[in-house]
Amino acid sequence: MLIVPGSASKKVAEDLSKLLNCGIVKVNIKEFADGERYVRLEDEVKDEDLIIIQNTYPDGNIIETFLLQDASADAGANSITLVIPYYGYGRQDRKFLDGEAVSARILAELLSSLSDAIILVDPHKQHILNFFKAPAYSCSANEEIAKYLSEKVDIILAPDKGAMERAKEIAKITNCDCDFLEKKRIDDRTVEIEPKEVEVDGKRVAIVDDIISTGGTMAKAVEEMKKQGAKWVCAACVHGLFVKDAIKKLERAGADEIVSTDSVYSRFSKVSVAPAIVKKLKELMG
Repeated sequence: MLIVPGSASKKVAEDLSKLLNCGIVKVNIKEFADGERYVRLEDEVKDEDLIIIQNTYPDGNIIETFLLQDASADAGANSITLVIPYYGYGRQDRKFLDGEAVSARILAELLSSLSDAIILVDPHKQHILNFFKAPAYSCSANEEIAKYLSEKVDIILAPDKGAMERAKEIAKITNCDCDFLEKKRIDDRTVEIEPKEVEVDGKRVAIVDDIISTGGTMAKAVEEMKKQGAKWVCAACVHGLFVKDAIKKLERAGADEIVSTDSVYSRFSKVSVAPAIVKKLKELMG
C-alpha cells in the first residue's frame, strides 16, 4: 500500500503514512501560467494498492484529483482508493430551484470512474455517498475534536437543531452538557439566539459545526453566547474554509479560540483527521 498525496492534502498524507507505516509516492505537481495543472508520479506504482489523498476544493484541486487518478490507473495500480478530506461542492446536494445543477451528484459520478473505493471525511450530508458509482464511505473527526476539547469545555453547542447529532456525540466523549441554539423573536425588530435549555452564564462553551465558510452564522452565535455571560467561547468545526474576512468576524464577535481540523489546512488546524481515516481504512481492509 502506498499513499499518493495531492497538493491540497499533504499534511493528511504525511500523517496517514506514519499511522499506516507505508510509503508516500513522490508526485510532481505543477501549475502552468494559465492555471492548468500537470501531474506525474515519479515512483513505480505498478500492482500497488494506492490511496490518493486530495481535497476537491478549491476548483483547481478537482482537476488535480482527476489527473492523479488517471496517472495512477495508467501506471498500473492494482487498486485506487480516493480519500477526500473535504468534499467541495457537497453542499449543493439537491435541487433547491428548478434548473439547478446538483453539484454533489455530478462530481461524485465523475470521481467514481477511476476509483475502486472512496472515503469522505464528514460530508455535509450522509446521502451524498449514494451519488457515487463506486463504493463510498464516510468517517468522522468528531472523536478527535472531542479529544481536543476535553477538559476545556463545560457545554457543547450545535449552531442549530440540524447539527445536534454532532454536538451530542462530542459531548458524550467530553462528558459535558449539550444543547442547540435556537432563534427567538422578541419583537418585529429583535431576534435572540440562545440555547434551548442550558444556561451558559459563567461556563466554557464550544460551538461546533461541520463547516465554517464566511463565518457569519458562527460569529453571531459566539457574540450571543458572550452577551449571555459565557466566560470562554470556542468556535470549532471540521472543515475550516475561513473565506474572506471570516476570521475577523469571529475575533470581533469575541471568540476566545478558533479550532478546525486539517481537512483544509490553516493556522487553526489543531485537530488531525488522519486517525479517523485510518480507522475507516482498517475497517474496510478487515
